[in-house]
Amino acid sequence: MPETVAGCSKPVLKLVGVLLLVAGLTFLSGCQGVSAKGSDTPGQQSGTLAFGASKVDVGNVAVGSSGTASGSLTASGANVTVTAATTSNSAFTIGGLSLPATISDGQSVPFTITFSPAVTGAASATLTVTSDGQPSTITESLTGTGTSASGGGGSGSNHSVALSWNPSTSSGISGYNIYRANYTSSCGTFSKINGSLDANTVYTDSNVADGSSYCYATTAVDTSNGESSYSNVVSNVQIPAQ
Repeated sequence: MPETVAGCSKPVLKLVGVLLLVAGLTFLSGCQGVSAKGSDTPGQQSGTLAFGASKVDVGNVAVGSSGTASGSLTASGANVTVTAATTSNSAFTIGGLSLPATISDGQSVPFTITFSPAVTGAASATLTVTSDGQPSTITESLTGTGTSASGGGGSGSNHSVALSWNPSTSSGISGYNIYRANYTSSCGTFSKINGSLDANTVYTDSNVADGSSYCYATTAVDTSNGESSYSNVVSNVQIPAQ
């Protein structure tokens, strides 16, 4: 009768004089079939992750409002999975990445940096991104400047932006929201700037920073609090430096 390995129905063949060969076959055989302890396949190559630039500068942003700028991450050599992204200063936040995010070899993904200054003056932070690439962490510098929206002598803003729009043709409209974004080479992330619904079709934005550029859009809100998509966007509204 053939001998069997405990738990398996497969017989183990024994031949006198070739015990080393038998031992090797016994090690490689089992209920799940033949397997090798090692592999001739080279280990999977780790990709490299890099920022599109060494620094993201949000620029001038009025205290109490938010400005945005864009950045990017690029994978090379192999796919890279980003698992975490943090900043060292709470005035700067990262958006646009749903983590974990896998970036294909040779591809880039964008992200946004939002700067929300609480005080005037220059601010900076370090963005740290963790991934399964090599090296496992990379960093990028973030900068921005908080500016005062008030003019000399505390009498109000140096400048303001007057907006007007056509009323919505939908029924049951209770008011409008006004949104603003910082403009660099394109519009950044929009943020609502009115504290309550505007029942009129005009709005004056006095909380602007000298030397900055903005984009504006409005939405209509009905009596059930349903909000429309953005109106046409007015972009690159330039505020004089003085």
